[in-house]
Amino acid sequence: MSEAQLVAAPVVLLHFTTFMGCVFHVHNIEGVTSSLNFTQKAISGIFLVNITMWNDPEIANVNPGVSLPGSAIVVVHRSDGSGTTYCWADFLTKISGEWARRVGKGTSVNWPTGLGGKGNEGVAGLVKQTPGSIGYVEMIYALQNKISYGKLQNKSGKFVECSLASVSAAAASAKMPHDFRVSITNTPGDTAYPASTFTWLLVYQNPSNKEKGKALVEFLNWMLTDGQKYAQDLGYAPLPAPVVELEKAAINKVKI
Repeated sequence: MSEAQLVAAPVVLLHFTTFMGCVFHVHNIEGVTSSLNFTQKAISGIFLVNITMWNDPEIANVNPGVSLPGSAIVVVHRSDGSGTTYCWADFLTKISGEWARRVGKGTSVNWPTGLGGKGNEGVAGLVKQTPGSIGYVEMIYALQNKISYGKLQNKSGKFVECSLASVSAAAASAKMPHDFRVSITNTPGDTAYPASTFTWLLVYQNPSNKEKGKALVEFLNWMLTDGQKYAQDLGYAPLPAPVVELEKAAINKVKI
């Protein structure tokens, strides 16, 4: 949440990170089955409608040997508000001054172009059935739907695939603030995936129902210990050990 949202909230809210994930850019290009490289200029240009054809030199030059069609690019995005959109728009805001000026970041944004799909499953479905399309989804949806995806150029200029290891690398250089509100998009590091993010739970600092508040605190403690081992099977990366320790201490802020 932003500072303005926190101030406007009727109660005091605390952020607790749960695990880490990444946002895939998935595509459906006729005749192309190999993984593609996308420069930061290319990916921002596509979503800004500055790049409209698949054989544009900005795409073709970093994918030698791939026969890209001279067909139009169809952008697919979320029609509903989502953390997935926030991560993707936050990444685009950091890599493109034009995107930052024209669109910006948020759980919902005014897209310059594209088809809207509800939920990650809606975007995945539209990309899968629309030739020439490109969209963004959480990693697990790309893998489950067997949609082609590519590598993104990171801040260090390297082309990196979204994986649990590259998400962890993105978080490695982040300085975790006391309230856990931190962005790990486009962080430095050769192996860092640039569209990575923490996820959060929003928790009442002073829950009115103390019994439920106590149960929630018990859940938070489980989440930070035994619960972390379930993250990888669900397509997410577990929290770094130093973050877990910071959160264990912060749980004491919940008044039960």
